[in-house]
Amino acid sequence: MSTRTFGISDAVHDYLLGTVTREPEVLARLREETSKLASAGMQISPEQGRFMQWLVALLGARRCVEVGVFTGYSSLSVGLALPEDGRVVACDISDEWTRVARRYWAEAGIAHKFELKLGPALETLDALATEGELGSFDFAFIDADKENYRAYYERCLALLRQGGVLAVDNALWSGKVADPAVTDRDTVAIRELNAHAVSDPRVSACMITIGDGLLVARKL
Repeated sequence: MSTRTFGISDAVHDYLLGTVTREPEVLARLREETSKLASAGMQISPEQGRFMQWLVALLGARRCVEVGVFTGYSSLSVGLALPEDGRVVACDISDEWTRVARRYWAEAGIAHKFELKLGPALETLDALATEGELGSFDFAFIDADKENYRAYYERCLALLRQGGVLAVDNALWSGKVADPAVTDRDTVAIRELNAHAVSDPRVSACMITIGDGLLVARKL
């Protein structure tokens, strides 16, 4: 994850925050609280949150799934864009971090839109499939352990309806995916998923150079 868009100047980033992004006050407070944590770099950038809000609204989304909640900036961004009867199935393994998310969902008055699933996300996604949820979601966001990215991609793609959109964070991985000398497991997993998605006949995929890179795939 990244707290700012990869490869832009401080002046441009300040312009994005101050002029274009229009970050709601509740999101700004969550971002400020999260910035004080040792793991603050796991939070998405405000401009990425705004893009996801726009995308969810454009899709007319009502049902979303998120893999990797952290303190809730991405889920809160999406939840604010959903209608009153919208639903987000939020998957994470950390009760500590998601306590922060739950507090801000409540402060924003949209806690009723979230169904938090604490536990291994693959188990949650498989359970949704067996419960008859295949092809029923409009939007999915993946931002969790990188070694399981391909598995999350496949599960989420199955859960999406035709025309639904899957977004995968950290697709540029601070530029490491472009360096063949970098061969750690996380980098290799992201690099392999990027290559798979752009050649996957089931989707139309593109790369958005926002945050730490966002891989976006529309299910055909």
